[in-house]
Formats: sequence, structure tokens, C-alpha cells
Amino acid sequence: MKKVWIIVFGLSCLGLSAQKKWSLRECVDYAVEHNLQVIQNQYSKQIQDSNLKMAKKEYLPSVSAGMSNSVSFGQLPLGTGSIRNDRFNNSANLGADVLLYNNGRLEKNIRKIQFDVEASQYDIETIKNDISLQIAQQYLTVLLNKEIVKISQSAVENAQKQYDRAKITTQVGTTAQTVLAEAEAALAREKQNLKTAEINVGRALFAIVQLLQLPEYKGFDVEDVTVSDTLPSQLKSVDEVLATAYENQPQIKAAESRIKSAEAQTEVTRTGFWPTLTASAGISSFYNNMLSKNYDQLGNIVNDPSFFKQYKDNFGQNVGLSLNIPIFNKGITRLQVEQSVINQNVAKNTLEQQKQTVRQNVQKAQFDVDANYETYLSALETEKSTKLALEFADKSYAAGRSTIYDVNVARNNYANAQGSVAQAKYNYLFSLKLLNFYSGIPLTL
Repeated sequence: MKKVWIIVFGLSCLGLSAQKKWSLRECVDYAVEHNLQVIQNQYSKQIQDSNLKMAKKEYLPSVSAGMSNSVSFGQLPLGTGSIRNDRFNNSANLGADVLLYNNGRLEKNIRKIQFDVEASQYDIETIKNDISLQIAQQYLTVLLNKEIVKISQSAVENAQKQYDRAKITTQVGTTAQTVLAEAEAALAREKQNLKTAEINVGRALFAIVQLLQLPEYKGFDVEDVTVSDTLPSQLKSVDEVLATAYENQPQIKAAESRIKSAEAQTEVTRTGFWPTLTASAGISSFYNNMLSKNYDQLGNIVNDPSFFKQYKDNFGQNVGLSLNIPIFNKGITRLQVEQSVINQNVAKNTLEQQKQTVRQNVQKAQFDVDANYETYLSALETEKSTKLALEFADKSYAAGRSTIYDVNVARNNYANAQGSVAQAKYNYLFSLKLLNFYSGIPLTL
């Protein structure tokens, strides 16, 4: 019985999960947290963070220790004869060295990597922005298709009423059989349009699921947001939007950081022309043991001192300064500096490309705002006139002065006009949201 309740509870939770409707904010937050491209760039930034930590540790001295052991057997030449030479050798050393001077190479390298870290962070923000805009556009597409579904449902209801009326009038003999057939065909067409609109909603929802990279698309839905027919107005001019975008857009900030990184890399490369001064210090000792018997002049066996006594007696220290002055390295350093300067120019050109892209996107958004608003006003006028034409066609048909074909044409014209109004409204809304987004206003509905 307990297992049964667990299964029932699990299915209930699954049902609640399937019924959840996502808001635009939830979609955006989920996407920027779980998107694989975002995660990939976060790993790239972690690598840059690690590079920065390693660069800062270059100020510390390098310390190393070593120990070696060797055993040798055999004869060694001695005068005209030879002597047995079986021995065991052991040595140990500990040393450290630190860079004292290289025209600030370590500091310049750290600064260069810091700019790389900044650029990688801005890259992450750029991807998040791109994903957010894609989701916002697709979210509005879902809302548009849902509104078209409502329009299609209304058209089906009207076609159903017309069919019911034609059925009655045909049965009593006041209208011909062709009228009923046309009414039935019109009802079938409207039902088909409704089904197409519903499929378009599902297709738009599926596209959001793909952007969110969810494992399952069935049961996914978004909140039903009511978009007012009173469209909001533009808050800033194009020049104001561009000024803000140039200052705040992450793709531009990333390009600026990469220019600074390229300039810092040039400074790092130029340190190759300067001398390098390195300090070193170390300690060492060794142990030597003759494995073969060794005799003194009296014929007594001579034993080697103990291990620790030899290490104490043989203990040595050393300190030193090493100066490396570059004189000629085939001109490679100079060519490397020239390459760094070229990379600076590439980075500057990339910044201009990013600014051009942002400028074109803002100008296109402004053009779309103006065009879609004019389209919206025209669509409203068309909707008003086609609605009036449909009302006249219904009255005329009821009075017997027009045919059912005239009514169907008028109803189709009205439905198309309603769809055009909805299309223009959502196109305008997205263009305005895009324009506001470049001016630093978060995406909201």
C-alpha cells in the first residue's frame, strides 16, 4: 500500500510539473544558467583566472631539491698498474632562484592577463544577452500565436452559427442546398485554420524548449500575458541608445579589453630587449663510501667516515647573481614586437566591427519600431473597416440581398485583418524591447 501511495504522489508531482507555466524571467534565468555555450565560456574564464594566479606567483622564488645515488665497480688505472675501485656515492642539494630584474616583465604580464580575464567575462555576458533576446522573441511569438488561436476560435464560432442557420433554412426550403454546402465548407476551413494556429503555438513552444535545452518538450507552456492594445512609446532617441550601448554592451567592452590586452602583450614582448638579472642560492653535501677494502701504509684497513659525519664535513653553500644580456637572437624579438603591434590593430578593428554591428542593430530596431507602428495603425484601420463590412454582409445576407459567399469573403477579410493587427503589435513590441535592451533596460513584459 505504501508503494502505491509513493507512485500516486510521484505522478501527482509529475502532473504539477507538467502544468507549470514559465514566465519570461524564468525562461531567461534558466537559459543563462544551463546553456551549454554559457557553461563552455565559463570554463574558458576559469582557465584565464588560473593563468592570472600563475602569473602572480611568478614573483615567488623557484625552489628545488635533488638527490642522487650511484654505485660503481671495477678497476681504475694507477701508474703502470690498476687499483680496485668499488664505491657508493650519494649527494643532495637544495637551491632557489628568483628574478630580480627584467624591465617589469612580470608586472606587465599580470596586467595583460587581467585584461584577458575581463574579456572572457564580457564574452559570457554577450552570450547571455544573445540567448535572452532569442528567448524574448520566441516568447512573444508564442503569445502572438495564442492570440491568433483566439481569433481562429472566434471565426470557428461564427462559422458554426452560420452553418446552423443555413442548415435550418435549407431544411425549411428557404435556401438552396448549395448554401448549406458552402456553410459547411466554410466551417471546415475555419476549423483547419484553428488547428494550424494551435500547431503554430506548439511549434513556438518547442522552439523555446530548444533554446532552454530542456530534455522534454511535452507539457511545456508559458504564462498567458495580456498585451495591451495601447502600445508603449519609445523612451530614448537613437543617439541616446547608441551612446549607452557603446558604453555598456558586453561585446564592445570585451573588444576594448582585448585592445588593452594586446597593448600589454606588446610591452611584455619588448622586455626581451632588456637584460635579465637572476639571484640564486643553494646548499649541498655528499657522501662517499669505498666498497672495496682500502689499506693504509701499515697495512691496516681504512674505513670511510660515517654517512652523517661526511654530510656534515662536506656541507657547502653558494649564492650567486646571473646577468643575461641579449645581444643578437636573429631579430626574433623585434619580429615578435611587430606581430604584437599587428595584434593591437586587429583588436582595434574588432572593436570597430562590434560598434558597427551594434549601430546597425540599433538602427534596424529603430526602423522596425517606426515601420511596425505604422503597420499597426494601418492594420487597425483595416480591421475596423473589415469588421464593418462583415456586419453589413451578415445583415445583407439575412435580408436575402447577398449570398453566403459574400459573407465568407467578408469574414475571411476580417480574420486576416485581426491577424495583421496582432502580428504588427507583437513585431512592434519586440522591436521596442530590443531598442530598450540596448539602452540598458532589462527585458520584461
